[in-house]
Amino acid sequence: MKRIKQYKKLFNVEGAIDLKELKKTYRGLVKEWHPDKFQDEEKKAEADIKSTEIIDGYHFLVSIAPETKEANLEAYKKTITEFQVSDWHHKSMLLEVTFTDGNTYEYFGVNKILFGKFVNARSMNNFGKRNIFNSFTYRKSMKASVSA
Repeated sequence: MKRIKQYKKLFNVEGAIDLKELKKTYRGLVKEWHPDKFQDEEKKAEADIKSTEIIDGYHFLVSIAPETKEANLEAYKKTITEFQVSDWHHKSMLLEVTFTDGNTYEYFGVNKILFGKFVNARSMNNFGKRNIFNSFTYRKSMKASVSA
């Protein structure tokens, strides 16, 4: 959740993410913070860090945007209903779940208590479907996309 808030603040996004607005803001920020605009090495290094943050933030926000989720909803539903949980990792409030079809999804805002219930459930898939997979902000993990 912290990452979502951080990137929304960077792009001045309040509420739902509108991809057209996000793209417009992204282009403006990239132009403003492009490292080639700066002569001073210190400023150039700062701009390099900021432009990397802008690019990462843009890709992250696009991945959790309602339009992106809707476009991929059919594949997501197929994964959570037809395939089993094969691996999981929890750190802070982020739960990363890998399914037997190779897809990995990140769920934001999952606390330790809920994670403990998920891990100890008789059926992780059923518990996940009822309490996590359709309840939390999620995105397909980039790691899964790169390795697939």
